Amino acid sequence: MQQQREPSASESYFWPSVLAIGLHVLVFGMLFVSFAMTPELPPAKPIVQATLYQLKSKSQATTQTNQKLAGEAKKSAARQTEVEQMEQKKVEQEAIRAAEQKKEEAAQKAEEAKKADEAKKADEAKKADEAKKADEAKKTAEAKKAEEKQLADIAKKKAEEEAKKAAEEEAKKAAAEEAKKKIVEDAKKKAAEDAKKKAEAEEAKKKVAEDAKKKAAADAAKKKAQDAARKSAEEKKAQALADLLSDTPERQQALADEQGDEVAGSFDDLIRARAAEGWARPPSARKGMTVVLQIGMLPDGTVTSVSVAKSSGDGPFDASAVAAVKNIGRLTEMQGMKPSDFAPYRSFKMTFTPEDLAL
Repeated sequence: MQQQREPSASESYFWPSVLAIGLHVLVFGMLFVSFAMTPELPPAKPIVQATLYQLKSKSQATTQTNQKLAGEAKKSAARQTEVEQMEQKKVEQEAIRAAEQKKEEAAQKAEEAKKADEAKKADEAKKADEAKKADEAKKTAEAKKAEEKQLADIAKKKAEEEAKKAAEEEAKKAAAEEAKKKIVEDAKKKAAEDAKKKAEAEEAKKKVAEDAKKKAAADAAKKKAQDAARKSAEEKKAQALADLLSDTPERQQALADEQGDEVAGSFDDLIRARAAEGWARPPSARKGMTVVLQIGMLPDGTVTSVSVAKSSGDGPFDASAVAAVKNIGRLTEMQGMKPSDFAPYRSFKMTFTPEDLAL
């Protein structure tokens, strides 16, 4: 059963205040009605008003008579006023009695209304309690139904998870088998590739060894040819010098001119040979390329400047030729040359090809 709430202080004084105000309004209304319905009173007797005139020749008897009349008039007016006041008081008492009766009736009605209100509140409280019990019963039923549904959902979800887990296990097992097969196949492929790479490496190693042998043989032959050419040039120079010293002046001059041309050719070959020793072949170097270099040199054989006089059209090859000539540094074989023989080498042009530098 719903617990009845205790009224607050403002609610406790509300209805009594309303009743008091209503009673006052009722009293004033009844007074107004009573005044409106008051029966007409008989007309009051006229008050005798006397005006006394004092005459100069007034007698004593006349004066006494006038004073007596004035006293009677005053008494009559006093009696009339008293009657009116009594009538007024009677009306007020009747109004008060009517107001008190109305007040009692209003209090009785208020009490009846209060009892009716309390009965209504009790009935509403009973209905509310019954509704609350019905609502609680409904909520209990709904909660039970929800719990049953939740248990069913849990059971369904559990079954689905078990089925999913079983499917995942099967998928994992199949994937593991597939991975195992793939690992075996990959191992076989890798072994075959490793064997192929090993065979290729062995073949490359053999080729490198053969190329090294060929290069060593070629270098040996090249060095042997260079040594033979250098030795032949030195022998020619010595023979030419001997011929110059042992013959006539005319013969010596002729031999010197001839020998100068041979010496010049020998120094050109010597410069190409030394440049070839320090040349780094660029990937773009091809047969048929020709670069003309402008070379500056001191009498002691020191190379002072190298520049491109005419390009081959390939920058990397031109730069490699310039670097190869600069790397010569100094040709000691040119020391002791006559100024006339060295003059052409102070600043001269020389043509290089990839074939020249590859000697």
